[in-house]
Amino acid sequence: MMHELALEMMAAGHQVTIITPQVDLSAHYKMDHLDGVTVCRFRSGPIKNVGRVKRAINETLLSWRAWRQLKPYLIENPHDLIVYYSPSIFWGVLVMRLKKLWGAKSYLVLRDFFPQWVIDSGMLKPWSPITLYFRLFEWLNHKAADVVGIQSPANIAVFESFHRLSQPLQVLYNWAPELPSAASSGQYRQALGLDGKVVFFYGGNIGAAQDMMNIVRLARALENDERVHFLLVGNGDEAALVRQAIEGGQAGNMTLLPPVSQQDYEEMLSEFDVGLFSLHREHSAHNFPGKLLGYMAHNKPILGSVNPGNDVQAVIEAADAGFVCLNGSDELLSRYAQKLINDADLRLAMGESAGRLLGQTFSVRSAAKKIIDICDKS
Repeated sequence: MMHELALEMMAAGHQVTIITPQVDLSAHYKMDHLDGVTVCRFRSGPIKNVGRVKRAINETLLSWRAWRQLKPYLIENPHDLIVYYSPSIFWGVLVMRLKKLWGAKSYLVLRDFFPQWVIDSGMLKPWSPITLYFRLFEWLNHKAADVVGIQSPANIAVFESFHRLSQPLQVLYNWAPELPSAASSGQYRQALGLDGKVVFFYGGNIGAAQDMMNIVRLARALENDERVHFLLVGNGDEAALVRQAIEGGQAGNMTLLPPVSQQDYEEMLSEFDVGLFSLHREHSAHNFPGKLLGYMAHNKPILGSVNPGNDVQAVIEAADAGFVCLNGSDELLSRYAQKLINDADLRLAMGESAGRLLGQTFSVRSAAKKIIDICDKS
């Protein structure tokens, strides 16, 4: 999403720099270009697929490491606007430093109410020392923003129920570019032995926030239907659980693959039939998963389950772009899946509706304009 945003801003005539951590650098930093965007990579400890303590330490050090390693470049190359994304919650210190150095404005793209969702899921107690530690950095992250963009109207109400900010809040939906339709090569269907099957595809984080066993239960409910297969691509802290379920014979109609390149991911999206998503039932925040935009961009019908009150359900159903139910409504989710399995015309119609929904509500052009507009406001 951030790469797509950078390209849209460049197309509007702006110069764009991306700052990002990279684990395997031998030098302190590396400068390169990707599709015309300047990319500053600084050396970082691992923050993916590692233990929680190690991840917390390395994320805490993100701002410090970025400033320490990129300081000469940052001093010599001022920018007018800082756009930063959460998660992670640990960019606030760097953003405040750069605002002071450059006299720039800042926009926080807030996609995940961490640590709130961890508290909701019972992994942390509300007033534990670890929670208070995360709350401090969350507060710094929010304080650094001139405007906070939250991904849905319902989420603004939720956010205001446990935070009070002086900065303005605005709805900033997730975004994606509209893609020209392209014929699928079918290479992944053939390689995975999925020719002739209706493939339910999930791509992205395989973690506790997604409640991946929800998808495993759906696969088990349909395991006697030889027309169906579930393909999951990604990694995360519940990948081992999913792998264990597959190897233990609980989901023989499911395949789990590690993360792939963006090009391979797009090819997979073009080949398969239904886009899957899942959100943990206990969340109080109302996440709009970024993976849905990829499904929409490739005209795929959407099947998913959400936490109570999440307005992603109303958005998808109002557009006839798919089926959504509450997480835990296993029988209903299975019935929805069966409708999509049994009716190719329904899959096609809902997929076309999903593509229209992307252009009408979730375009990268409207997101870029909303963010850039803060530079024109005093």
